[in-house]
Amino acid sequence: MVRLCTGLVAVVLLASAAPAQASAPQRFQRFDTMSVFRNTSAAEHTASEIAAATADGKLVVYTDSPGKRIGFAKTGQKLTPDGVLAMPGEPTSVDIIGDLALVAVNTSESFTNPSGRLLVVDLEKRTTIATHELGGQPDSIDISKDGRYAAIAIENERDEDVNDGAIPQAPGGFLTIVDITKDPKSWQLRKVELAGIAEVAPTDPEPEYVSINGRNQVAVTLQENNHIAIVDLRSGKVVRHFSAGTATVKNTDTEDDGKFDPSETITVPREPDAVAWLDDNTLGTADEGDYLGGSRTWTVFDAESGKVVFSSGNELQQIAVKQGQYPDGRSDNKGVEPEGLAVATFDRDRYAFVGLERANLVAVYDVNNPRKPRFLQALPTGVGPEGLLPIPATNTLVVAAEEDSAEDGIRSSLSGYKLTRTPLQVSLQRNQGTPSIVSDGINFGALSGLSGIPGNYRDVVSITDAAYTPTRILTIDTVQAPAKVRKELTLTKDGQPASYDGEGIAARKNNGYWVAVEGDGKQKPNLLLEVAANGAVTKEIPLPEAVAKTATSNGFEGVTTTGSGKNEQVWLAVQREWKADKAGQATLARYTPATGEWAFAAYPLDAPQAGAWIGLSEITALNDRTLLVLERDNQRGDAARTKKVFRVDIGNLKPVPAGAEKPVVTKKLAEDLVPALQAGGAATHDKPEGLAVIGTWPLQRLVGVVDNDGLEDAPGESVFLRLGWVR
Repeated sequence: MVRLCTGLVAVVLLASAAPAQASAPQRFQRFDTMSVFRNTSAAEHTASEIAAATADGKLVVYTDSPGKRIGFAKTGQKLTPDGVLAMPGEPTSVDIIGDLALVAVNTSESFTNPSGRLLVVDLEKRTTIATHELGGQPDSIDISKDGRYAAIAIENERDEDVNDGAIPQAPGGFLTIVDITKDPKSWQLRKVELAGIAEVAPTDPEPEYVSINGRNQVAVTLQENNHIAIVDLRSGKVVRHFSAGTATVKNTDTEDDGKFDPSETITVPREPDAVAWLDDNTLGTADEGDYLGGSRTWTVFDAESGKVVFSSGNELQQIAVKQGQYPDGRSDNKGVEPEGLAVATFDRDRYAFVGLERANLVAVYDVNNPRKPRFLQALPTGVGPEGLLPIPATNTLVVAAEEDSAEDGIRSSLSGYKLTRTPLQVSLQRNQGTPSIVSDGINFGALSGLSGIPGNYRDVVSITDAAYTPTRILTIDTVQAPAKVRKELTLTKDGQPASYDGEGIAARKNNGYWVAVEGDGKQKPNLLLEVAANGAVTKEIPLPEAVAKTATSNGFEGVTTTGSGKNEQVWLAVQREWKADKAGQATLARYTPATGEWAFAAYPLDAPQAGAWIGLSEITALNDRTLLVLERDNQRGDAARTKKVFRVDIGNLKPVPAGAEKPVVTKKLAEDLVPALQAGGAATHDKPEGLAVIGTWPLQRLVGVVDNDGLEDAPGESVFLRLGWVR
């Protein structure tokens, strides 16, 4: 049913959407996502945290703390699992010199009796060839560019269950310098005390992260102490140290209320996590916060004076908002939470990569002028981006995302991005670019329904679900590439903003809307809303009582219309079987506004794979005789199987009143969405929930959107699908 169009019409339309290749700048484009459980088994809990690469960039090594192992992945056109190696504890960091990997391993018995080891691994033989005791619990490791030294932050982290995590907590941490020589077994380790230099808790420095510049100076963040120290590696002396200070950030959202309201100003300690040298004189920090603060920023310091020369202010928040990945649930606690930072030179250009742990994004900056970073793009990642690994040798960035939850179907992953001048593969036919949808500042996400607009061949409308409040109708420009959310309309009831679990929307020919509201099977009913063009809810229409009482928590998931005027009929899709339904059958409901009558038909669901369920996510009219129904399983990534669009002929269908034996519709496969969901190296999303037809026959396009659940226990990427021309 859906095919790519050729000919003059397609050429004209695509010319308006695709950028000219000659003027295309270099940008990073995702090419693959690898679930790291593929190195072991899907039944195991894994977490890729910190990664390193060989000099040629062909092999990536990552830490897997829960599995007490390091993992390997080959790079190329894809990221390929290449085995694991067991460790004697929890690996916390890794770096590579030549054919050796240096792995910092936490072997602590308790917070009060910390210990750790440095393991030297032969990458060719995949064996440990030397072990050195560290005398404490290690965190970050970095190797100098000349290969003479390694620096290891020995954190001796605090117990957050003791005194609410307040410091000091003995024993205090320190810095270890490793003098690298030819024989790894003979390496000498030197201890550098960092106690007494910070003001918060001088006896408990809590070193977090290390980075070495070209002068063999290591910068060390003392996160909970809100301090930065610079140590000369040759002498082992602290040559400078300074407070990371506080940041005042204006126009910030600080309430976890489902509403983006950037009206507050915060002044808090930065408490930096990751640190990286932009050049030999300039330091950057990711200001995650931990104990007392978290300014939601990244900062650049003059390393000589400790003076702040750049602060991102609320820019990282704005970036997440514009990409539909702002984590409102974290508004009251560190927001997007900048945690990772890496800096590298690709060709002649210097880039900084800032990992936003709660937004599942990496913000990419041009830092050719280190004192004036310039934002370039944001890259969607797996959940909880932790390790940022630029690999200039292959023009590649690899991001390790640590979150792994069997309950939520989220798997820890490595994502690969290639720096290229080739325009992102964005057109009116297919969209493989990242991002695929943005805004100019309208907060969006949780796109749970989609509809074409009668007479409008450019825009579609979407509806936000219960992840946000109040409920909003979003207008999306589909001709721009990426698609752009350009307008929002708040639903109101009795003159006040209204909140519903909006799961479907249909734009009417009289400029109003129908909205499908999902009930919970208990106190909140499934409703069909009649909405005026100005967003006012003019009518709440419930199901017949005999049907409503059979409802479960899987209710209305889509709405569409056929006909117009007195002949208008509203069709709704129920996600899964209700109490009175036959096994494997969901319900299609039809409402006739002119008479107020309800009628019903049964829809046969595909059989789910083991451990999954299958239900309906959307319904949209192709014409007055044909419906398109979106059917999906509840699985993500490697486990996903069913994300399909079926054609249902309703020309001769006779739905029946409540209580009667429902006729079963016949369905015909129209489109498998898995290839589109995997396009551009993405992991398959579990919730394609919006589907719309734009235009009229014979020039009809099919588009879709993914519900990112407002980033609550979800990958978070907002996705706009361009599914081609309708044949």
